[in-house]
Amino acid sequence: MENIYLPQLARVVNVIQETPDIKTFAVAFENGASAFDYRPGQFVMCSLFGQGESVFGIASAPALAPPLEFTVKKMGKVTSAIMGLAPGDQVGVRGPYGNCWPIEPMKGKRLIFIGGGVGLPPLRTLIEEILYGGGRADFGDMLIIYGARSPADLVYKDKLQRWAQEPGVEVRLTVDAGDDSWTGPVGFVPSLLLDVAPSPNNAVALTVGPPIMIKFVLANLVKLGFSPEQVYTNLENRMKCGIGKCGRCNIGPHFVCTDGPVFSYQQILAMPTDF
Repeated sequence: MENIYLPQLARVVNVIQETPDIKTFAVAFENGASAFDYRPGQFVMCSLFGQGESVFGIASAPALAPPLEFTVKKMGKVTSAIMGLAPGDQVGVRGPYGNCWPIEPMKGKRLIFIGGGVGLPPLRTLIEEILYGGGRADFGDMLIIYGARSPADLVYKDKLQRWAQEPGVEVRLTVDAGDDSWTGPVGFVPSLLLDVAPSPNNAVALTVGPPIMIKFVLANLVKLGFSPEQVYTNLENRMKCGIGKCGRCNIGPHFVCTDGPVFSYQQILAMPTDF
């Protein structure tokens, strides 16, 4: 019987230092690129043998894989150990798990991406799938609103510059606190969203970030006239097994790892109020 908890072996092929405490890792599977097919919005369980396992949203676009990329923020035992990996080191990868961003219903619409901190990776996978995966003509203009605590905490700085140069793409950045080199807006992402005030007409909004940011982004999207059916978010809620067996990520009758991690705001409104 196949062991559903058995990871595939992969090797780190590249490491990018995004911020002082965030790195992006690119890995290649030892049994070949065909071993792993995924969709934008899905996640993986990454294990470091002898240390443990943790969940990460896939950052790379399927059209650009291999390698597979995920972005890690140093927070606990496992992520601290992963931060020490170098090219050539071995890791285990289980997945892909969960659902994905609803790409088909988004076709023909303007897309508004709203990210905060290390919440940009689950958005990046869809942004680059659309821009560089051969289907750009299927979508309207793209607005990317992104913020972090400080300029040093912004991830994917080179990619943000590249996206801003693409036709039909607007990138708006903000930080909670600037420095001497920062010339952009200073403030929180939900406030910048209200300042930019994108129209809900023929649009879909996608937001990922800290829970408190998501809470106020959702409220501000409603103020701007977006309906719950037009808004999607990506949740990561205490996932452990990734396959709906451990029960750690349930929200009422839903399991984030199997019913999500992508949910519409309409679905979230039907969840328990204490969530």
